[in-house]
Amino acid sequence: MATLSAPLLRSHHRHLPVRSSPRRCRTAAFPRGFVPLEPLSSRGPPRTAVRSASTSAAAPEAAEATGGAAPSETAAEEVEAQARVVLPTNESSENLLRIRHTCAHVMAMAVQKLFPDSKVTIGPWIDNGFYYDFDMEPLTDKDLKKIKKEMDRIIRRNLPLVREEVSREEAQKRIQALNEPYKLEILERIKEEPITIYHIGEEWWDLCAGPHVESTGKIQRKAVELESVAGAYWRGDENNQMLQRIYGTAWESEDQLKAYIHFKEEAKRRDHRRLGQDLDLFSIQEDAGGGLVFWHPKGAIIRHILEDSWKQTHLQRGYDLLYTPHVAKADLWKISGHIDFYKENMYNQMDVEDEPYQLRPMNCPYHILVYKRKLQSYRDLPIRVAELGTVYRYELSGALHGLFRVRGFTQDDAHIFCLEDQIKDEIRGVLDLTEEILGQFGFRNYEVNLSTRPEKSVGSDDIWEKATIALKDALDDKGWGYTVDEGGGAFYGPKIDLKIEDALGRKWQCSTVQVDFNLPERFDITYVDSHTEKKRPIMIHRAILGSLERFFGILIENYAGDFPLWLAPTQARILPVTNNELQYCNEVASELKSRGIRAEVCHGERLPKLIRNAETQKVPLMAVVGPKEVEARTLTIRSRHNGEMGTMPVDDFISKIQSAVAEKSSL
Repeated sequence: MATLSAPLLRSHHRHLPVRSSPRRCRTAAFPRGFVPLEPLSSRGPPRTAVRSASTSAAAPEAAEATGGAAPSETAAEEVEAQARVVLPTNESSENLLRIRHTCAHVMAMAVQKLFPDSKVTIGPWIDNGFYYDFDMEPLTDKDLKKIKKEMDRIIRRNLPLVREEVSREEAQKRIQALNEPYKLEILERIKEEPITIYHIGEEWWDLCAGPHVESTGKIQRKAVELESVAGAYWRGDENNQMLQRIYGTAWESEDQLKAYIHFKEEAKRRDHRRLGQDLDLFSIQEDAGGGLVFWHPKGAIIRHILEDSWKQTHLQRGYDLLYTPHVAKADLWKISGHIDFYKENMYNQMDVEDEPYQLRPMNCPYHILVYKRKLQSYRDLPIRVAELGTVYRYELSGALHGLFRVRGFTQDDAHIFCLEDQIKDEIRGVLDLTEEILGQFGFRNYEVNLSTRPEKSVGSDDIWEKATIALKDALDDKGWGYTVDEGGGAFYGPKIDLKIEDALGRKWQCSTVQVDFNLPERFDITYVDSHTEKKRPIMIHRAILGSLERFFGILIENYAGDFPLWLAPTQARILPVTNNELQYCNEVASELKSRGIRAEVCHGERLPKLIRNAETQKVPLMAVVGPKEVEARTLTIRSRHNGEMGTMPVDDFISKIQSAVAEKSSL
């Protein structure tokens, strides 16, 4: 049975779309496999305070820095047990799926008992539970408690779930009798017959195709919890009525619910929005506008490291780097088709000397213009160009979410122009590069999907077949398992999508490789073949990190803000026991900086507080300096991951850091 340590958490926004039909509910994929919920920073020996070799007086002060009592053995065992519980998914357990679907109906019944004027819409199961949308007055947390109590009463009564088939006319008649306008609209969209209805006892029913448990008593009351209320527009259209969406979670046992709650707490602890503020990495300044990211110095240095590593790797792999404008004439986006097919995601045009210009939503047309700047020969192909290009896409304010959903972001974009018989090798090269780059951050578990030709598409049958076979062959050569999504490709070509798995087992869509038969045609790009005839090249779109903003958010949550040494904004913090050691500390910091190490001196507080601050700010290495260290020209080192490292000369400390950074390992 497929299992997981915890389900994928969703960000619930006000503008979430509503399913078009309640009859058959589908779920998104959950992360697979058991992943212990131990924070990354807790690996290695227990944390102990640094003790300076120079004076025993520093020892009791340092000991204070650890502060707080250890959790009781019973509490620790309970947390460990929760982390070990393996949670089923909707895909692995049909019983769980039935429980969640029935819980949605039970909740709707409870709501209408407590709030008779409420109107029901739809209530599907989802990844980690269920929800139901109601047209009613806004709900409070107090209301949720009342609804849960009423649900418990319905569950205790062990009412049967009964399926009934009726004609369309009969269903319409019953819905009209209940004055449920949304159900009438849903009925109109149901094409299959007969119409199926599920009853809870003889008291409540809903249009539904199932499946459900046999009776409400099959639900474990203590394995169900109502989580939150959010706004959702009917049919996902902001011009429609705002509904009240109640989210709940349901499991097969109370232990599973406790494990899920533990997972949520861990996910909350890792939330990149909170850590971004606590660690002073980035902010969204409302004075400037929502969805626009301000990278603070510490976040900016991490971005610099990412970008520098990305550029060096691409240059080594035969890519040429580009920098292109953020705006262009609107005509460019007409040629590309964006204005016709992507306009709702683009900002309004601006007038420049009576000519319309457009902020770019994508980088592709720019790279094509660079390709077209001169006549290309078949001998020049493949041509690989890459850019960290900032794009701007319109998002409703309610859909914005930290670094994960923004209005301006930088894509690690690249395009390859190649011959038909080069597709396989180029795709394989992209897969190798993807593995190399993602592996730097410890991401080695992937979910890979190959999407093939949809019903509506451009390009000949022959080129679609060749491109799809090339993608399959590249994946097979790589040895990666993959799932084929038949008909799931873009209209312009087949694609490979790759999801990475983080420390909590959650899957994140990052990398994509897409073959494009459309833009080369639209822009009429060509090359001259061996017979001096003009031919159309194949274009491959490719991103590995996706966007720097989103990937940075993923890194923050994956590491829980505890970045590895090579990525940490401050690699070493030097702490004087008293101000008498300050001059030596500044000399050491200068030496470390001159050797490429990100170091800083912190002083002005008692040593225990300096140590606590370094711990809170997740600095990988601390160097305590007292009189004896000054006299011997040494440092007493403590690692966040490996505890006390002892006293050593400055040059030895520098060598250890440089070696660890080169190997991307910790100290």
